[in-house]
Amino acid sequence: MTISTICLYIAACFAVTVIPGPTMLLALANGASRNWCVAGMGILGAALSDLLLIGAVAIGLGAILAASELFFSIIKWIGVIYLVWLAIQLWRHKPTSLDAGIKDSSYSAAKAFRRSLLVALSNPKGLLFFSAFLPQFINTAEPQAIQYITLAVLTAVLDMAVMTCYASGGAQAARLLTAKGLRRLNRACASSFISLAVFLALYKKANS
Repeated sequence: MTISTICLYIAACFAVTVIPGPTMLLALANGASRNWCVAGMGILGAALSDLLLIGAVAIGLGAILAASELFFSIIKWIGVIYLVWLAIQLWRHKPTSLDAGIKDSSYSAAKAFRRSLLVALSNPKGLLFFSAFLPQFINTAEPQAIQYITLAVLTAVLDMAVMTCYASGGAQAARLLTAKGLRRLNRACASSFISLAVFLALYKKANS
């Protein structure tokens, strides 16, 4: 794998990563709690999902998902249900304003980690995306394991950097908004989760 290939991968991956998705919206919401332990653990959960998904692609699970309509449908509907559940939780959450938000106990670091990890793992589009995207950067004439590991680490680091920006945006919003404004932010994120759940429910594989 050449330096030019790595740079091209980073550029392409960044273009995809920066677009708001479920994990980025969670990073925004976690940042709005103004609890950096919560935000940081959420970011680590999403980064772990990158490593697991790319590892799954490396051992061939992505191909199985693409080939099995039943497997795809099961994972897809798990993802839909989980996104709707998260939307309900965010919609009902009652944030506090300013410094009181730092002590908000309704979030926990462990919960943030699990949420981010499960959101990514329960979305079959992520695994299908990596299955179609990653092999284009793999040189089959060279040992492939180290190449997958390299790309997995690069993806996780890039995701962490972008999610940190989203979390920082959420924290900044928390400093500027009242409790009512923060509730509107949460409900905007919840509405986005519902929209993403609908799109996921309607999503079909290209070959189906």
